Amino acid sequence: MMKSVFSFGGGHSDGDASQKKLLGGKGANLAEMAKIGVPVPPGFTITTNVCNDYYSNGKCLSNDLKKEVEKALLDVEQNTGKKFGDGDMPLLVSVRSGSSISMPGMMDTILNLGINDHVVVALAQATNNERFSYDCYRRFIQMYSDVVMGVSARNFEDIIDVQKKKKLIEEDTDFKVEDLKELIVLFKDLVKKEVNEDFPQEPKEQLWRAICAVFNSWMSDRACFYRKINGIPDDLGTAVNVQSMVFGNMGDTSGTGVAFTRDPSTGEKTYYGEYLINAQGEDVVAGIRTPKPIRNHGDSLERAMPKVYEELCKVFNLLETHYKDVQDIEFTIENEKLWLLQTRSAKRTAAAAVKIAYDMVQEGVLTNKEALLRVDASSVNQLLHPQLDKSIKKKLIGKGLPASPGAAYGKVAFTPEDAVEMKLRGESVILVRHETSPEDVEGMYNASGIVTATGGMTSHAAVVARGMGKPCVSGVSGLDIDEEAKKFTIDGFIVKEGDVITIDGSAGELIAGRHPTHDASFSKEFETILKWADEIRDIGVRANAETVKDAAKSVEFGADGIGLCRTEHMFFAQDRILYVRQMILARTLEQRNLALEKLLPIQQGDFEEIFMIMKGKPVTVRLLDPPLHEFLPQEDQEIERLVELTGLTKGEISQRIRSLTENNPMLGHRGCRLGITYPEIYRMQAEAIFNAAYNVYKKTEEEIGIEIMIPLVGDLKEVSYLKKHIEEVRLIKEKQFSYKFHYSLGTMIEVPRAALKAKEIAREVDFFSFGTNDLTQTALGISRDDAGLFLDDYLKKSIYEVDPFVELDQEGVGELVEIGYMRGKEGNSNLKVGICGEHGGNPKSVEFFYNTGLDYVSCSPFRIPITRIAAAQATIRKEMMKKVDKRKN
Repeated sequence: MMKSVFSFGGGHSDGDASQKKLLGGKGANLAEMAKIGVPVPPGFTITTNVCNDYYSNGKCLSNDLKKEVEKALLDVEQNTGKKFGDGDMPLLVSVRSGSSISMPGMMDTILNLGINDHVVVALAQATNNERFSYDCYRRFIQMYSDVVMGVSARNFEDIIDVQKKKKLIEEDTDFKVEDLKELIVLFKDLVKKEVNEDFPQEPKEQLWRAICAVFNSWMSDRACFYRKINGIPDDLGTAVNVQSMVFGNMGDTSGTGVAFTRDPSTGEKTYYGEYLINAQGEDVVAGIRTPKPIRNHGDSLERAMPKVYEELCKVFNLLETHYKDVQDIEFTIENEKLWLLQTRSAKRTAAAAVKIAYDMVQEGVLTNKEALLRVDASSVNQLLHPQLDKSIKKKLIGKGLPASPGAAYGKVAFTPEDAVEMKLRGESVILVRHETSPEDVEGMYNASGIVTATGGMTSHAAVVARGMGKPCVSGVSGLDIDEEAKKFTIDGFIVKEGDVITIDGSAGELIAGRHPTHDASFSKEFETILKWADEIRDIGVRANAETVKDAAKSVEFGADGIGLCRTEHMFFAQDRILYVRQMILARTLEQRNLALEKLLPIQQGDFEEIFMIMKGKPVTVRLLDPPLHEFLPQEDQEIERLVELTGLTKGEISQRIRSLTENNPMLGHRGCRLGITYPEIYRMQAEAIFNAAYNVYKKTEEEIGIEIMIPLVGDLKEVSYLKKHIEEVRLIKEKQFSYKFHYSLGTMIEVPRAALKAKEIAREVDFFSFGTNDLTQTALGISRDDAGLFLDDYLKKSIYEVDPFVELDQEGVGELVEIGYMRGKEGNSNLKVGICGEHGGNPKSVEFFYNTGLDYVSCSPFRIPITRIAAAQATIRKEMMKKVDKRKN
């Protein structure tokens, strides 16, 4: 029978860090820490496989599992000298989740499990601390009732608030023993009233129900949403970690905290963290009490407990050296003894990730390749966003902690539901909360930035915001939120729902109105990381660009060329679209040529500017591919202008528009079909390309890497027909200029038939470029424009794991890419193959394209740095796999 429970502690571990998939990140790291001598409270981990079995078996725990758990519990008793549910020294345990991929705050935790009306008395006698014991009991009832029994935590908080007013106290820590006993009675009464059930007293029953609750939280709405936005598969499951409790709430010589071995916001090599005296872990993370820094402060841990701080620093060094990565650590101090409850690779901002990776190479900890794998390619997008313009005076309305860097503006929302609704209306949102909880994750995701009145740098809001790459200001001094009235007040300044504010997460500032921004600049560390990526990657990275601005930006961001210049996008400006409409509405060749004569110099001028910017780098020009309806006039004023230009009557134009209207424009008269019907259009574009290339050559004496691409082909004859016209134009231009043009002819592969007939088509062309946007639409039979009506249901129900328009459907569309690539190479061994859909900017898709054998990927300019890093990472991982295979053989 497969082992389901792995023990750790007392210098022994059944598992280790390599078993992350089986034990979850938390369980694997607890096992590893115990092995290397870090003080870890003994416990055991129930594997992720059990989570999947739990759902397969109708949410039931098997008898075999219960036997394994009971045996592991005996080991914990022997290691601690305590007894679960009985004895002179009672054993209490924590029950925590732990997936193989970190999901901070998304799943449930229960502390102090095993306590009841009898154990609380024994615990008080054993510790000689009655107040501590009853505080543990009231915390347990509150947490267990919420997580396991479904009684809202808010109800318990309301009781606590009433009792505080009644007792004339401010903090939970001010409750006396008798106050806590009174709270426990009130809590039990609430549970009985809410669920018609007495609070469970049997410790084993508490344990089985708690384990089930953690497994149930894997499929909670918030956890499912978090996995969806982070691309985490649903079938990973969560492990359950059962660990002997150590207590940070035993008085002024005890406490709890969260710390990082380096600053997760900036990447600076400095210990960074917060702690609370006389508290349990949830007090720090929930942001209910404002914590204190661990160092460089009057109330710091460094000054309050210097020996504990010194020991913590040694643990920091040991863990970062061992894991070769920045660690996020949870610790508890029980009567000045340090215990580690968790370590994991720290969530960090993109700027911090880059600096940490760079610094660790300089320190000799990592190689260039190892450092590149430490940078989340997707998160690099954060570095490309605008920053606040510091030169312009701002109206500062509040100051808090710089919990997550970056700048954002938006309309204020006070609930996650309102944030989602406002975002759906197309508005930018700043979510303002007293503190955030895991239930707020969807609102946080839809907000541009987050503000909290309480909480510190390691609160839920701060950690999740950093993971999402969103600016966050936490613990804003004097921020008074009236959620019912939908407003907040700070130093007399009132902000209502819908008012616009700006936040600077790097400075911890709230600013009235929308503050101007400027483009981001690259740090020397980021420039170096990108240089390493370019030295390592074995696949080209090009840009999708058809404007001067985009072309310039693609060069700035390090593109190897332009992989998709969509010529139809060049015609939407008001001074051009009239001529396009004149061309579309023309009934005769003569009328059409008149319009094309006006478009030729415009098109040529655009190409000249782009060719000049690219300085000889390849430019792939896709010939016109417009669904015609996109150009047709809709407003009376636009039709009137066409009447003046064409001499047609309004009725004639309206009738022509109706005749051109298509039921399904995506599959209609577009792409190469337009060129076949009206070859003069593609001839004009070819002439503009050759004219521009020659003019730029005369100015620079630099050959232009011309690549002309025919869109939407599905048959060899389409390519042959249009190739003949392009060749005729080339010969005419060569004769005119006495100049030999060197160009490549290619086609987009964006309908399934083209992939299947790739061998034949490849014999007529020099290159393929997979247009994965349309290939996804035609392969799945889904219109990207209409998918929003149902795609979310597919994702929620795990029919699709990810949006196929964001990340390539590797099993379906990906197989068409592989078929097209292999058959194309059979037909033409020198065929160059790339991809120009938006999947070219998705790191997981980039890795698939690299492993398939493609020569380049092309994406939007602002995704170029992301793709350069993703391409290098794909190269590194393939090298690593080859080494593994070589060792196996």
